[in-house]
Parts: sequence; structure tokens; C-alpha cells
Amino acid sequence: MALRVVRLGGPREPGEGLRIGTVRRPPRGVPKAEFASRDFYDVWLPELSPSQELVSAAQRATTEREWAGFVRAYRAQMATPAARHLIDLLAALSHRADISVGCYCEDENRCHRGVLAQLLADAGAEIA
Repeated sequence: MALRVVRLGGPREPGEGLRIGTVRRPPRGVPKAEFASRDFYDVWLPELSPSQELVSAAQRATTEREWAGFVRAYRAQMATPAARHLIDLLAALSHRADISVGCYCEDENRCHRGVLAQLLADAGAEIA
């Protein structure tokens, strides 16, 4: 049992389990009934995505300093009680089932999913 961090829209790997979309918006031009069959996600959990303001800041970040500012702000957003409960839930589930979380970004190093993976690991998630 483990949690994987994936790129949404990419082919599913064996053992991914339930794929959770931690994105602000659903995929454009894809009917809701096809989200899972087209390898986006099975369940949408936008509460673990950055706010629209932070998404815009991340997209504008061209320097390490700007990216670090995004990471600080996203971590602060994920420190709220509601977000912490969700992170703790996913961390606990990772010990009992295969699950995956993801985003559309091509580069995990410049995507909130890399930060989210660390937050989940810090909460005790079993990371694949």
C-alpha cells in the first residue's frame, strides 16, 4: 500500500489505485464522465490545490526566489485545519490502500504536487 504522485492525464501505472486530482480546475474540454477513463482522475479534491492567486504566482515564477515564495505561501495555505485534516486522511489511507495524487504540470519540480508530496510524507504517508 502506498501513495504515488502523478501527472494527471498521463497513463496510469500499475498500483496507482484511486487517482485524486488536486487541481483548481477540471480538465478543459473533457466531459466529466470521461475524467477517469482518460486518465485524469477518479476523484477531484481541489481543496489541496493552491488558490487561483497562488497558481498564477507559480506560473509567473521564473527565479528560485519567486518559486520559494510560492512554496512558502502554498505551505501556509496547507497549514489550515481543513487542509491538514485532508493531508492526514490521505497519509493514513496510504497505509491501507494504493492511492495517487496529481496535477497537470509537466515538471513536478515546478508544481505544487512536489510540495504536496513532501507535506504528505511529513504527515506519515507511505510514499511509493
